Amino acid sequence: MSSNELKGFSQRASDQLFGHILPFWCGPALDHEQGGWMGWLSNDLKPDRTQPKGLIVNSRILWAFSAVHQARPDALFKQMAGRAFDFVMNHFWDAQLGGAFWQLDNTGRVLDDSKKIYGQAFYIYALAEYHRAFGVPVALARAIDLFELIERHAHDPGHGGYLEVRQRNWSEADADARLSDKDMNEKKSMNNHLHLLEAYTNLYRVWKDQRVEQRLRELIALFEQRILDPRTLHLHHFFNEQWQVRSDTYTFGHDIEGTWLLCEAAEVLGDAALLKRVQAVALRMAEVTLREGIDADGALRYEGKGGKIIDAGKECWPQAEAVIGFLNAFQLSGDEKYLNASLRAWDFIENHLVDRVHGEWFWRITPEGRVDPTLPKVSEWKGPYHGSRACLETLHRLRAISAGKEQH
Repeated sequence: MSSNELKGFSQRASDQLFGHILPFWCGPALDHEQGGWMGWLSNDLKPDRTQPKGLIVNSRILWAFSAVHQARPDALFKQMAGRAFDFVMNHFWDAQLGGAFWQLDNTGRVLDDSKKIYGQAFYIYALAEYHRAFGVPVALARAIDLFELIERHAHDPGHGGYLEVRQRNWSEADADARLSDKDMNEKKSMNNHLHLLEAYTNLYRVWKDQRVEQRLRELIALFEQRILDPRTLHLHHFFNEQWQVRSDTYTFGHDIEGTWLLCEAAEVLGDAALLKRVQAVALRMAEVTLREGIDADGALRYEGKGGKIIDAGKECWPQAEAVIGFLNAFQLSGDEKYLNASLRAWDFIENHLVDRVHGEWFWRITPEGRVDPTLPKVSEWKGPYHGSRACLETLHRLRAISAGKEQH
């Protein structure tokens, strides 16, 4: 790929982020009545105020504006990051028992007071990014408080890793551990550990505590020894407390996302031997995702089982992760097939997922190639995180690739 083609790819990522994604979250997605952001908007921007406001999407909004402000400082992005920070600090935080609530109603009243660790992880991830962007001590202090709570109440000292959910008072939860109705009701999951890895990586950037380092090393080891299937190089989804596998499917989006998040964690630890080992595994995983998961149109299909595709739909977030993951694989290998795969995933995003009328991205393209009309534009699971991160990572990585070309 020529320098001009790399510049063109970069420009497209920049245009998408600053001209398309962010204007949506600075405009139509704002909740001018109740504060913060809308909990739910249809594709044509009709609200449903009976839907919850979720911890995940609000944490992800905080992360996105904090990360974007670091890339391109701007008064509006600072204002939006501050709005998101105030909302998660004042509405989602449990001032009595610590930790963040899972769901609020439209007015900010608590709907679900459980402490789902996946949600706590995103809160840490966002607070650490806000601290990186603006140097706000209270953000780091709360992230550290949350780390302490998770370690005290959700870490499994016997078998390693983390349990899925605690009750409001951080005691053992005997209720449903699932994040959504698509999940299995098991004690441990890949998804929870993937996002704790991501959160602790970001926390370690701003707080070089030895315990965070230890847990990051433990999480990487769990992916290598427990979560990654050494035979297929897919990530298992669900496990019991003793890490016995309880699921038989895999999602290509998580596989490719895992490749670069594991590399990032090892890189932040600054351990050259660990990084080399993780990068080798990541490259093998990326090869499998490229071979098994990509459709003829360049998009990443959703789910597989036993070597067969069981869900050929194309959701927005796996395409975003494919763009980053394949760029990462190119940086590790120098093999242009990965650079081309990244660009093809980007082409699919622009040609099929970008909503040119109302802004942002559609959630899912059906196997028949149509926009799924049943899925909203904004929900507790649909926010600016994957899209904005794909754009930021693309800009960052293409700069590094271009610099490498110029040196040669």
